[in-house]
Amino acid sequence: MDPNTMLAFTLVAAIAIASPGPATLMAINNSLTHGQRSAIWSSLGNASGLFCLSAAAMLGLGALLASSEWMFNMVKIAGAGYLFYLGVKQLLNKTPLLADGIEQGQSVRPNPFKLYRSAVVTALANPKATLFFTALFPQFIDQGAALFPQFLILTGIFMALSLLSLSLYAALASRAKGMLARPEWSRWVSRVVGVTFIGFGAAILAMRRQTA
Repeated sequence: MDPNTMLAFTLVAAIAIASPGPATLMAINNSLTHGQRSAIWSSLGNASGLFCLSAAAMLGLGALLASSEWMFNMVKIAGAGYLFYLGVKQLLNKTPLLADGIEQGQSVRPNPFKLYRSAVVTALANPKATLFFTALFPQFIDQGAALFPQFLILTGIFMALSLLSLSLYAALASRAKGMLARPEWSRWVSRVVGVTFIGFGAAILAMRRQTA
């Protein structure tokens, strides 16, 4: 693949990834709740979800999603519903964020598989990401060259950038953990996290399929 094309794709992808979304909020939430290392599992889960979405776009499923109103709405409602669930779960959680591990002087041991699985579902539940891959990839694909190597390169770049971005957000959240450990701050963080998840769900629900 042409180095200039790879560089252009990297810049475009970096701009898209830098914008906070559900995956970013999940990485921050896990870092605050369970420690910075736990965010690794959700970051890997998000990267796995991105790989599946990229593969779906390359196989034409993204185009089908863009052309089918019924399928688009089904995926949109499912994705918004999952984010609503995460938000309401956070709001109804009576234990303040950060409270257990810090107050008792113990580290909370999360279930890595649950963190990974939740991040995969969050990534797959966002139809915007599938449409993004569908619209972005064709602009950088050389139709005269083998498709599969290009798919691996572009997807690998996107996944690496995503992992880097989420790791940075998790590190920043971990540094702020001391200030947020106070009970009054912790409760507000829990509410903000819950409301933000619901906000992302509402944004997905408000999406409209673009027609030609």
